[in-house]
Amino acid sequence: MLEAEDRPSDSPYVDRVWRGHTSRAGHMTSVATSNWELAVWTHRGRVHVAARGPETAASVADVPDDSDSFGISFSHGTSMPHLPLSGLVDTQLDSPHVTARTFALRGEEWPLPRYDNAEQFVARLVRAGVLVHDPLVAKAVAGGTPEVGARSVQRRVAAATGLTQGTIRQIERARRAAILLGEGIAPLDVTHRLGYFDQPHLARSLTRFIGRTATQLRRGDAAEPLSLLYKTGP
Repeated sequence: MLEAEDRPSDSPYVDRVWRGHTSRAGHMTSVATSNWELAVWTHRGRVHVAARGPETAASVADVPDDSDSFGISFSHGTSMPHLPLSGLVDTQLDSPHVTARTFALRGEEWPLPRYDNAEQFVARLVRAGVLVHDPLVAKAVAGGTPEVGARSVQRRVAAATGLTQGTIRQIERARRAAILLGEGIAPLDVTHRLGYFDQPHLARSLTRFIGRTATQLRRGDAAEPLSLLYKTGP
C-alpha cells in the first residue's frame, strides 16, 4: 500500500515537495520526469539520501515494506554546479554519509530536510552556493523566448537540466496527457488538445513515458501504482 501527498512551493528553486509511506512491499511504475530531486527515505530504521536525476522513460521500481520517504523536486533551471545533471539522467547518486539527523553533500554536513521546512533548507543551500538557478532556462522551458541565440539556449538548458528542450517537452506533454485521461477526458480530445499527430502517437508517448495505455489511465485499474503526477498549469 502506497500513500503519498505533495504540495506546490513558492520558491523559484522548487517545483514540488512530496512525501509518502508504504505499509507493504511491492512495485510501482515510476513515470518519466524532466525534473531532478533530492530524496530522503527511511527503511528499517536506516536513513538514506540521494540526488535523483531526470527519468527519460517509465520503469518499474521496487517499493520496500514499511518505509517513509520525502523529496524536493527542483524547478527547471535549478542545479548544483558541483554535480552536473548530465551525469544524473536515469540514475541517482547516494550521499556517502547519512545519520539519523545529517547527511553529506558537497563534502559538507547538512541537517536532513523535512516536508515542512523544505524551502528553508533550499534557501540555505542557495546561500552556500550549493544550488543555483538560471531563469533563462526556466523561461525557455516554459515556452518563452529568451533574448539570446538558440544555440546558447540549448546549451544552457542542457547544462541546467541534463536534457534537451525537445525531450522535456515530450515528457511534460505525456504527463499532462496522463492527468487528463485520469480525469476522464477522451483519448481523441487529449490528442487534439495536446497536439499529438493522432491517437497512435499518443499511445506511443504514454507507453514510453508513463508505462500505461490510455484505457488503463482512464480506468485507474493497473495493479502497480504510479509515481507522482500533478498538474503544473490550468
